[in-house]
Parts: sequence; structure tokens; C-alpha cells
Amino acid sequence: MSFQVRNKVVIVTGGSSGIGLALVKLFLAEGARVAWCGRDDKKLQATFDLLSKDYDSSQMFIHQCDVLKKEQVANYVALVVKKFGAIDMLVNNAGQGKVADFFATEEQDWIDELQLKVFSVVNMIHAALPYLKQSDIASITNVNSLLGLKPETHMVATSVARAGLLNLSKNLANELVKENIRVNSILIGLVESGQWRRRFEARSDKTKDWVGWTAGVANKKQIPMGRLGKPEEAAYALMFLASPLSSYTTGSVIDVSGGLSKEI
Repeated sequence: MSFQVRNKVVIVTGGSSGIGLALVKLFLAEGARVAWCGRDDKKLQATFDLLSKDYDSSQMFIHQCDVLKKEQVANYVALVVKKFGAIDMLVNNAGQGKVADFFATEEQDWIDELQLKVFSVVNMIHAALPYLKQSDIASITNVNSLLGLKPETHMVATSVARAGLLNLSKNLANELVKENIRVNSILIGLVESGQWRRRFEARSDKTKDWVGWTAGVANKKQIPMGRLGKPEEAAYALMFLASPLSSYTTGSVIDVSGGLSKEI
């Protein structure tokens, strides 16, 4: 099945690892022109070099960009348009969360989480909006967390920020529909990532391998599917929402949590 994105232009923030990188690969495999950014120039170049072995490098564009800095975001978007001539899809892929309860959360932690989860999205949308308005398949898709609906005490600031992003996404869907721009989100549960790999390396019981250890995490978290999600599983949901296959879908959320969510 084609996702109908051949030669269309997509921006993926945080595209050098995890879900972002998995999504970049999917878009390239579907023939899209893909621009991805991140703060680590070496990681960006490494992903570009790796993917160039399998895909046409003329369809790829990387650039170092801190999405919290409006000037860098504006410059990045301008470079994407200079390279590809358009922007059809924007996927906002926010970073990791802050592990701390209310009493261990400092004032700067609140500010940092709101900036990363909300203002990074606001900055990218402001910069990309003039070009999205010109597209006939325009979409904005936000990577969010189940914490937006199911707050965790040990991640209080992240939970609040994630709820804010969920609210922002719904508001934007209502506001931008008149511009023929769709806005949707996914809510991820526990997905394999570098953060989980680091926790695995620091595990106390060294007799457990990755599969056994993550199964234990899933059991402790009461994930019905009994495992962590894979980056590509979240990426497929993002691809669907970003692509014309979901052309009558806006303001929606796809739960990618292995059944962890019990909300109706």
C-alpha cells in the first residue's frame, strides 16, 4: 500500500535517533523528500551517511537546529524550502522527559519541560505554516506521550507539559482546518530508546538480557502486550496520520502504548 507521499516534502524534528529516525527511514522508503534536524551535528551526519547507502541522498537534507531557538528554526525552515521548494508535512518529535516528583522538581525544570514539549512545537509551526498553507496535503503531526492523559507522579513536570501539548494539538486542529491543514497526534507509552538502553546497561541484575529485562519492565508497568514498543511501530502510526491516507482525520490521537492506556 502506498502512503501517497512520493516527492512530497516532510520535516521531522529529532530525526537522528529513535522514533524520529525510524520515521525518516519510512518516508524515504516511500519516496518522500525528507529533512530532519537535531542538536548533535555528528549524529545527524552519521544518520545521513548510513541512509545514503540505501536511499537517494538528493532526497535527503540534514541541518543542526535547536528547536527551542526561534532564529535557528526559521533559518532551518528557510534552508529546507531552498533545498526542496516546499513543505507538505511537519512531524514534531519532542525529546525525553524529566524524572522527578513535585517536591524534587525545581522551577527551572518546569520551564525546561514546557519549553521542550510545547514551545519547540510552537516554534516549528510558526516557521513552517506559510509553506504548509501552500500544500494540497498539509499536515502537522505531534509525537506526544500517554502522560498527557495518564499523569505519573514521578514525572510531574513532563506530565503537565504533555497535557499542554495535547490541548495545543486539539486547538490547532480546530483553528487550522480552515487553512486545509490537518493536525493530529500519537500518544506513546514505553518505547525502546537510548534512554531505556542506558537503564538496561545500569541494571542491577546482570543475568537478564535485553528481552528479559524489558519484559520485566513491561510486567511492572502492567503493559498488556508484555513488552516495550519498537520505534518503527510508533513511526507507522505517524506516517498514517501525516500522509493523505488520513485525509479525513484531524484533531485525533492514536494510542501507541501496547494496551497500557485504560482511558475511554
